[in-house]
Amino acid sequence: MGLHEGAVAPDFSLPGVQVKDGYARRKTYTLSAERGHPVVLAFYPGDESATCTAQLCSYSEKLADFTELGAQVWAIGLQDLASHETFAIKDEVTLPLLSDTDGSVVDAYGIRLPGLGLRRSVFLVGADGLIKWKHVALVGATFRSAGLIREQLAKL
Repeated sequence: MGLHEGAVAPDFSLPGVQVKDGYARRKTYTLSAERGHPVVLAFYPGDESATCTAQLCSYSEKLADFTELGAQVWAIGLQDLASHETFAIKDEVTLPLLSDTDGSVVDAYGIRLPGLGLRRSVFLVGADGLIKWKHVALVGATFRSAGLIREQLAKL
């Protein structure tokens, strides 16, 4: 299913929003511009759902654990920036939320779930632009912990 470990991570540029101290900053995020350090891509089905909120809040709480290993963490959903911004402010999600409204990045990573959007997935992209680790859920009711992702990052 989708991309395998060791494959080149498909490049993309997506609009995103990051909220810090109640202030939202919008910008374009480009994966290839991050070469030289790892990037965690956390694809999630929907803003404001219970599981997505728990997942992204837990990643936000552990953001320093990721950044101390030199990694960026980006969450990608199919919702628009206004939805992402409302979600981030309400639930204090501090990592960037990227908007893939046309699903092109979801399709490039092979995680489309017909009729439901996308499969909850995490891809660890190494400093060299290759996929070093991934988890693609069959059903998105659970998520990989921040601790597990940090362990995978530490192996790089």
